[in-house]
Amino acid sequence: MSAFDFARVQTKLLDINGRPRAKSLGGLRPKGARTSRHGIFVTKLLEIENLQTQFFTSAGIVRAVDGITYDVAQGETVAVVGESGCGKSVGAMSILRLIPNPPGKIVGGSIRFNGRDLLKISDAEMRKVRGRDIGMIFQEPMTSLNPVLTIGRQLTETVEHHLGVSRADAMKRARELLGLVGISEPDRRLAQYPHHLSGGMRQRVMIAMALACEPKLIIADEPTT
Repeated sequence: MSAFDFARVQTKLLDINGRPRAKSLGGLRPKGARTSRHGIFVTKLLEIENLQTQFFTSAGIVRAVDGITYDVAQGETVAVVGESGCGKSVGAMSILRLIPNPPGKIVGGSIRFNGRDLLKISDAEMRKVRGRDIGMIFQEPMTSLNPVLTIGRQLTETVEHHLGVSRADAMKRARELLGLVGISEPDRRLAQYPHHLSGGMRQRVMIAMALACEPKLIIADEPTT
Protein backbone atom coordinates (compact mmCIF):
# COMPACT_ATOMS: atom_id res chain seq x y z
CA MET A 1 0.00 0.00 0.00
CA SER A 2 1.32 3.42 -0.91
CA ALA A 3 2.13 5.51 2.13
CA PHE A 4 -0.36 8.28 1.59
CA ASP A 5 -3.77 8.97 3.04
CA PHE A 6 -6.83 10.87 1.87
CA ALA A 7 -8.91 13.64 3.39
CA ARG A 8 -12.19 14.94 2.02
CA VAL A 9 -13.99 18.26 2.02
CA GLN A 10 -17.80 17.81 2.09
CA THR A 11 -17.49 14.15 3.16
CA LYS A 12 -15.86 12.14 5.88
CA LEU A 13 -12.22 11.17 6.24
CA LEU A 14 -11.20 8.13 4.21
CA ASP A 15 -9.30 5.18 5.59
CA ILE A 16 -5.92 4.02 4.27
CA ASN A 17 -7.61 2.13 1.42
CA GLY A 18 -9.38 5.27 0.29
CA ARG A 19 -12.80 3.97 1.34
CA PRO A 20 -15.25 6.31 3.13
CA ARG A 21 -16.04 5.51 6.74
CA ALA A 22 -19.70 6.21 6.10
CA LYS A 23 -22.60 4.26 7.57
CA SER A 24 -24.95 2.80 4.97
CA LEU A 25 -28.45 4.25 5.05
CA GLY A 26 -29.92 1.24 3.27
CA GLY A 27 -32.46 1.40 0.46
CA LEU A 28 -31.90 1.59 -3.28
CA ARG A 29 -28.86 3.40 -4.59
CA PRO A 30 -28.41 4.73 -8.14
CA LYS A 31 -25.67 3.02 -10.13
CA GLY A 32 -22.36 4.85 -9.80
CA ALA A 33 -23.49 6.80 -6.73
CA ARG A 34 -22.66 6.77 -3.04
CA THR A 35 -24.10 8.40 0.07
CA SER A 36 -22.67 11.70 1.31
CA ARG A 37 -22.51 12.72 4.97
CA HIS A 38 -25.76 14.64 4.40
CA GLY A 39 -27.58 11.44 3.51
CA ILE A 40 -28.02 12.19 -0.19
CA PHE A 41 -26.83 10.27 -3.22
CA VAL A 42 -23.89 11.82 -5.08
CA THR A 43 -22.64 10.77 -8.51
CA LYS A 44 -19.12 9.40 -8.70
CA LEU A 45 -17.03 11.35 -11.19
CA LEU A 46 -13.77 9.45 -10.67
CA GLU A 47 -13.43 5.88 -9.39
CA ILE A 48 -9.99 4.39 -8.79
CA GLU A 49 -9.84 0.71 -7.89
CA ASN A 50 -6.67 -1.12 -6.79
CA LEU A 51 -4.41 1.09 -8.93
CA GLN A 52 -0.83 -0.18 -9.26
CA THR A 53 1.96 1.71 -11.01
CA GLN A 54 5.50 0.36 -11.11
CA PHE A 55 8.89 1.42 -12.42
CA PHE A 56 11.25 -1.20 -13.81
CA THR A 57 14.86 -0.24 -13.11
CA SER A 58 18.25 -1.94 -13.17
CA ALA A 59 18.04 -2.12 -9.38
CA GLY A 60 14.65 -3.84 -9.44
CA ILE A 61 10.95 -3.00 -9.43
CA VAL A 62 9.79 0.16 -7.68
CA ARG A 63 6.14 -0.12 -6.60
CA ALA A 64 5.39 3.60 -6.60
CA VAL A 65 1.62 3.16 -6.34
CA ASP A 66 0.58 -0.14 -4.83
CA GLY A 67 -3.15 -0.81 -4.72
CA ILE A 68 -4.89 2.50 -3.98
CA THR A 69 -8.69 2.74 -4.10
CA TYR A 70 -10.79 5.89 -3.79
CA ASP A 71 -13.45 7.90 -5.57
CA VAL A 72 -14.32 11.54 -6.15
CA ALA A 73 -17.89 12.79 -6.51
CA GLN A 74 -19.08 15.77 -8.53
CA GLY A 75 -18.46 19.00 -6.63
CA GLU A 76 -16.21 17.28 -4.09
CA THR A 77 -12.66 18.08 -3.02
CA VAL A 78 -10.35 15.22 -2.06
CA ALA A 79 -6.93 15.89 -0.53
CA VAL A 80 -4.17 13.30 -0.97
CA VAL A 81 -1.56 13.73 1.75
CA GLY A 82 1.69 11.98 2.57
CA GLU A 83 5.41 12.41 2.96
CA SER A 84 7.72 13.21 0.05
CA GLY A 85 8.32 10.27 -2.27
CA CYS A 86 5.29 8.24 -1.16
CA GLY A 87 3.64 8.19 -4.60
CA LYS A 88 1.26 11.15 -4.63
CA SER A 89 2.51 12.63 -7.91
CA VAL A 90 2.78 9.23 -9.60
CA GLY A 91 -0.80 8.50 -8.57
CA ALA A 92 -1.95 11.80 -10.09
CA MET A 93 0.01 11.25 -13.31
CA SER A 94 -1.40 7.74 -13.58
CA ILE A 95 -4.94 9.10 -13.80
CA LEU A 96 -4.02 10.96 -17.00
CA ARG A 97 -1.82 8.13 -18.29
CA LEU A 98 1.26 10.35 -18.26
CA ILE A 99 3.62 7.76 -16.79
CA PRO A 100 6.74 7.50 -19.02
CA ASN A 101 6.94 3.99 -20.48
CA PRO A 102 9.64 2.78 -20.16
CA PRO A 103 10.55 2.68 -17.32
CA GLY A 104 7.11 3.13 -15.75
CA LYS A 105 3.92 1.19 -16.32
CA ILE A 106 0.42 0.96 -14.87
CA VAL A 107 0.28 -2.77 -14.16
CA GLY A 108 -3.09 -3.19 -12.50
CA GLY A 109 -6.39 -1.71 -11.40
CA SER A 110 -8.91 0.54 -13.07
CA ILE A 111 -9.46 4.29 -13.42
CA ARG A 112 -13.08 5.08 -14.28
CA PHE A 113 -14.03 8.63 -15.25
CA ASN A 114 -17.70 9.30 -15.97
CA GLY A 115 -18.14 5.55 -16.23
CA ARG A 116 -15.32 4.96 -18.75
CA ASP A 117 -12.18 3.07 -17.83
CA LEU A 118 -9.36 5.39 -18.88
CA LEU A 119 -6.94 2.47 -19.00
CA LYS A 120 -8.94 0.85 -21.81
CA ILE A 121 -9.51 3.76 -24.20
CA SER A 122 -7.20 4.60 -27.12
CA ASP A 123 -4.38 7.15 -26.97
CA ALA A 124 -6.40 9.46 -29.25
CA GLU A 125 -9.40 9.31 -26.93
CA MET A 126 -7.16 9.92 -23.93
CA ARG A 127 -5.73 13.06 -25.54
CA LYS A 128 -9.28 14.42 -25.79
CA VAL A 129 -9.84 13.77 -22.10
CA ARG A 130 -6.68 15.59 -21.02
CA GLY A 131 -7.30 19.31 -20.69
CA ARG A 132 -10.92 19.14 -21.84
CA ASP A 133 -12.49 16.84 -19.24
CA ILE A 134 -9.63 16.58 -16.74
CA GLY A 135 -7.28 19.48 -16.09
CA MET A 136 -4.01 19.16 -14.20
CA ILE A 137 -1.91 21.70 -12.35
CA PHE A 138 1.60 20.27 -12.46
CA GLN A 139 4.06 20.53 -9.58
CA GLU A 140 6.91 22.10 -11.57
CA PRO A 141 5.66 24.82 -13.97
CA MET A 142 9.11 25.55 -15.41
CA THR A 143 9.41 21.99 -16.71
CA SER A 144 5.74 21.77 -17.72
CA LEU A 145 5.54 24.99 -19.76
CA ASN A 146 7.14 25.06 -23.22
CA PRO A 147 10.16 27.41 -23.01
CA VAL A 148 10.03 28.36 -26.72
CA LEU A 149 6.34 29.33 -26.86
CA THR A 150 4.81 32.48 -25.41
CA ILE A 151 2.35 32.25 -22.55
CA GLY A 152 -0.37 33.43 -24.90
CA ARG A 153 0.35 30.73 -27.47
CA GLN A 154 0.32 28.00 -24.85
CA LEU A 155 -3.00 29.15 -23.42
CA THR A 156 -4.69 29.69 -26.79
CA GLU A 157 -3.40 26.37 -28.15
CA THR A 158 -5.23 24.52 -25.38
CA VAL A 159 -8.49 26.42 -25.95
CA GLU A 160 -8.36 26.16 -29.75
CA HIS A 161 -7.61 22.44 -29.70
CA HIS A 162 -10.28 21.37 -27.23
CA LEU A 163 -13.05 23.92 -27.83
CA GLY A 164 -12.60 24.52 -31.57
CA VAL A 165 -12.80 28.31 -31.30
CA SER A 166 -11.04 30.96 -33.40
CA ARG A 167 -7.63 32.39 -32.49
CA ALA A 168 -9.28 35.71 -31.56
CA ASP A 169 -11.79 34.05 -29.23
CA ALA A 170 -9.05 31.89 -27.74
CA MET A 171 -6.94 34.99 -27.03
CA LYS A 172 -9.93 36.66 -25.38
CA ARG A 173 -10.35 33.61 -23.19
CA ALA A 174 -6.61 33.68 -22.35
CA ARG A 175 -6.90 37.29 -21.13
CA GLU A 176 -9.88 36.34 -18.98
CA LEU A 177 -7.99 33.42 -17.48
CA LEU A 178 -4.96 35.52 -16.51
CA GLY A 179 -7.27 37.99 -14.82
CA LEU A 180 -9.04 35.14 -13.06
CA VAL A 181 -5.80 33.91 -11.48
CA GLY A 182 -4.70 37.41 -10.47
CA ILE A 183 -2.08 38.23 -13.12
CA SER A 184 -2.05 41.94 -13.99
CA GLU A 185 -1.22 43.39 -17.43
CA PRO A 186 -2.53 40.31 -19.27
CA ASP A 187 -1.63 41.55 -22.76
CA ARG A 188 1.98 42.05 -21.74
CA ARG A 189 2.18 38.67 -19.98
CA LEU A 190 0.64 36.83 -22.93
CA ALA A 191 3.50 38.05 -25.14
CA GLN A 192 6.17 36.87 -22.70
CA TYR A 193 7.93 33.51 -22.40
CA PRO A 194 7.96 31.36 -19.23
CA HIS A 195 11.47 32.47 -18.21
CA HIS A 196 10.27 36.09 -18.12
CA LEU A 197 7.86 35.30 -15.29
CA SER A 198 8.49 34.72 -11.60
CA GLY A 199 7.92 31.29 -10.10
CA GLY A 200 4.63 32.41 -8.59
CA MET A 201 3.39 33.79 -11.90
CA ARG A 202 4.32 30.59 -13.72
CA GLN A 203 2.32 28.65 -11.13
CA ARG A 204 -0.67 30.91 -11.80
CA VAL A 205 -0.31 30.33 -15.53
CA MET A 206 -0.45 26.57 -14.89
CA ILE A 207 -3.65 27.08 -12.91
CA ALA A 208 -5.09 29.17 -15.76
CA MET A 209 -4.27 26.43 -18.27
CA ALA A 210 -5.98 23.82 -16.09
CA LEU A 211 -9.11 26.00 -15.90
CA ALA A 212 -9.09 26.98 -19.58
CA CYS A 213 -11.68 24.49 -20.86
CA GLU A 214 -13.71 24.32 -17.64
CA PRO A 215 -12.95 20.63 -17.02
CA LYS A 216 -15.15 18.39 -14.90
CA LEU A 217 -12.18 17.38 -12.74
CA ILE A 218 -9.02 19.26 -11.75
CA ILE A 219 -5.98 17.44 -10.37
CA ALA A 220 -3.65 19.78 -8.48
CA ASP A 221 -0.16 18.47 -7.70
CA GLU A 222 1.10 20.85 -4.99
CA PRO A 223 -0.34 23.94 -6.73
CA THR A 224 0.86 26.39 -4.05
CA THR A 225 4.58 25.50 -4.03
